Amino acid sequence: MSRLIYKICPAPLWREAEERGVFTGAPIDIQDGFIHFSTASQVQETAARHFSGQDGLFLIAVEEEELGPALKYEVSRGGQLFPHLYASLPVNAVRWVKPLPLGGEGGHVFPALDA
Repeated sequence: MSRLIYKICPAPLWREAEERGVFTGAPIDIQDGFIHFSTASQVQETAARHFSGQDGLFLIAVEEEELGPALKYEVSRGGQLFPHLYASLPVNAVRWVKPLPLGGEGGHVFPALDA
């Protein structure tokens, strides 16, 4: 079993990617030149920092080994290593997509995550 990494994405943007078969990134990804991902231990803080109070999101679990050498772990928030994809994300590399609903106080309710 490969390791999973996670992407938080607005539902309409992800639905477009499913139709095309490839995700080229959210506006912040395009601006930064890579697709931002988080590990299982990082994704909840990512949601709190960058998606607080936002509804209509998906949590996308991606097979790390499917991404090849375009996936790099680089130092980011608090000196942690975050996965960054320097390519488009093929939809067939995705293990699952689940809604990321809002819970109380604007936080998101996460499904069980595989590390």
